[in-house]
Amino acid sequence: MRRMVAETRLHPADLILPAFVREGIDTPVPIEAMPGVVQHTRETLKKAAVEAVEAGVSGIMLFGVPEDAKKDAAGTAGTDPDGILQVALRDVRAEVGDDLVIMSDLCLDEFTDHGHCGVLDADGRVDNDATLERYAEMAQVQADAGAHVVGPSGMMDGQVGVVRDALDQTGHEDVSILAYTVKYSSAFYGPFREAVGSSLQGDRKTYQQDPANARESLRELALDLDEGADMVMVKPAGPYLDILAKVAESVDVPVSAYQISGEYAMVEAAAEKGWIDRDKAILETLTGIKRAGASTILTYWAVEAARALR
Repeated sequence: MRRMVAETRLHPADLILPAFVREGIDTPVPIEAMPGVVQHTRETLKKAAVEAVEAGVSGIMLFGVPEDAKKDAAGTAGTDPDGILQVALRDVRAEVGDDLVIMSDLCLDEFTDHGHCGVLDADGRVDNDATLERYAEMAQVQADAGAHVVGPSGMMDGQVGVVRDALDQTGHEDVSILAYTVKYSSAFYGPFREAVGSSLQGDRKTYQQDPANARESLRELALDLDEGADMVMVKPAGPYLDILAKVAESVDVPVSAYQISGEYAMVEAAAEKGWIDRDKAILETLTGIKRAGASTILTYWAVEAARALR
């Protein structure tokens, strides 16, 4: 009876798998703070993509982890056609074709030696406009490599419009933009920075949103839609369900939510201690995100949860 009258239904097609691929490794490297998640080799990433298709997951979001020696102030490995992220995009596209929506993280933070999401000026501050030029280049090479969707995540002003223009001018009108519209400066990103080998010193408070504020989210939403976003995202998911609900009520485009590394790690750590029922907690957190208004959910449990739902 409860199942029959349930108001919210979670489906495998709602789920997107974030995945990390690391340059220069022969075997997957476990991420200590995210039990069960690894930095993939090119070969194991292809296998993970096939597993996602077989489980009924709709998409995969790729993050590249370059060798430290290839990081520099401008993040040039991120726009190198033979950089790890572009190579991985080609690998996955060749392996699964259009059976999986292949998404790419469009940001410089994995590729810069200072760990920030943009180019720095002479005073060590992120230069918004100089960064946008780099994002335009990234969009082009990622689309050339086979991305169906690019996800500009750096929270630079005007990033969606610049990326849309860059795609359209290079014949990639059919490549969609998943805008990281609402991205808070959160304490829950810690494990992710291990996952991508971040070189960040300090924080990103000058360009990510203040957790105390809500109205800014709707202003960012209006700007991203006006600039051509096809889909919008709220990140993190769990601590910001109120924001997710407001965004979902305000738009007629698909809304994604990213259940981030710290959310994942909390459940895994509590379950390892025997304090919660892990499997039930996973589905409960995902159902809560869907109930708040998410059309799709990026979660490291995507394949596992999809299998449980089938």
